[in-house]
Amino acid sequence: MDDAAARTADHGAAAERTRLAWRRTALSAAAVALLALRPAITHPAHAGRWIAAALIFLGWAVMVAIAYRRARGLTSIPPRPARRTVPAFALLALAFALLGGLVIAL
Repeated sequence: MDDAAARTADHGAAAERTRLAWRRTALSAAAVALLALRPAITHPAHAGRWIAAALIFLGWAVMVAIAYRRARGLTSIPPRPARRTVPAFALLALAFALLGGLVIAL
């Protein structure tokens, strides 16, 4: 193998970067879930705020489970393709945004 080919060889680094990106995204979702919980705690407790906060934490748990499953899929050789994982994660992120707005609006 020549020098140029040796420099461009990946040897699994892309899968590792993707796995770390999924982990970072799950961690940022945890921060969003905690920020969404804040209005439910600091203001007089309305049932709607508590329900929205509970749904956000449920969504966070599902997002962490999806991210964990995808990270495990990236460890196989060759990595398994993400067919349903990415769209499911995108829908959960959209639901996070809507529920976060609901918590603020209530």
